[in-house]
Amino acid sequence: MVAGKPRNDSVTGASRAAHAETIRTIRVPGVSFPMTDPTSPYNASANEPRRPGGAPPPPTGFQPGPEQTYQPAPEQTYQQPASQQYGGYQPAQPYDGAVSGVGRPAELMDRFVARLIDHVLLFAVNMVLVVFLIVGVVMNGSGGLMGRGNFFTNVVSSVLAAAIYLAYFAYLESTRGQTIGKMVMKLETRGQDGGRPSMEQAIRRNIWVAFGLLGVIPIIGGVLAGLGQLVAMILIAVGISGDAVARRGWHDKFAGTQVVKIG
Repeated sequence: MVAGKPRNDSVTGASRAAHAETIRTIRVPGVSFPMTDPTSPYNASANEPRRPGGAPPPPTGFQPGPEQTYQPAPEQTYQQPASQQYGGYQPAQPYDGAVSGVGRPAELMDRFVARLIDHVLLFAVNMVLVVFLIVGVVMNGSGGLMGRGNFFTNVVSSVLAAAIYLAYFAYLESTRGQTIGKMVMKLETRGQDGGRPSMEQAIRRNIWVAFGLLGVIPIIGGVLAGLGQLVAMILIAVGISGDAVARRGWHDKFAGTQVVKIG
């Protein structure tokens, strides 16, 4: 400054502004580094911790959402179909006093028709095999028909008839769960575990057909045998009608079995 000359404040102020702008911007060829503007809204205060990478702080009023954690989906296991596990046979469910397996408890009328079919078939077999062939031809007797015949022929015919009846029901129910009548009516006899009944269960279930052995009694044996079986069947029907849940007669309860509808 030259002594004696007045100071130009406007020039001095402009110089200071240019000098400040020079300080605020450091220029390198091809690159510019602006200094932080203290008036910028993105300028962090001196006491605020610097963010990694120089990221600006969130806007005023911003609240981060809840942290989300990854939870894997529950593991799903493949279960082989029952039809493949058991070679095509699906085991029945255990008997629990209600509906067991895929079937529902068989109604009285269906069971009556199935038993009627079985008895018609067995009557024909008994007449041909026992009465005419064994007793009539081999033993030359009448087999006790209508009370005729001697004591020996009555015994043979009664025992053979009872054995045929019992063997028919016990064998088919224990091996197939169905007699011919039950096959026609789509019924099946099952044990307590839901499967086919054992031979013992099948015999106990049909033991009442052994009333036919009363035919060995001379003269009135045939009548007593028929009455005994009739009373047994009436009691069975009453038991089935009275059991609205499982439809089990006294013979089913005695043997631990149940008849279900499968079709």
